[in-house]
Amino acid sequence: MKNQISYSPEVREWAVRLVFEQQKEHESQWSAIKSIASKIGCVAEMLHTWVRRAKTDQRIRGGMSTSGP
Repeated sequence: MKNQISYSPEVREWAVRLVFEQQKEHESQWSAIKSIASKIGCVAEMLHTWVRRAKTDQRIRGGMSTSGP
């Protein structure tokens, strides 16, 4: 079984904000995600999930918001 690291909401928000701020400096959002994930010590797919959730919560992307209807 893998050890799961729990990241605080503050770290998640900070990492997502970094992706949005730095994606213009990278060739794609995915490359920004990979770069930032490696720096904070998480898996890129996890950070990608946080970014998708943030986009949904901000109504940038369709789907159910985590804060409710």
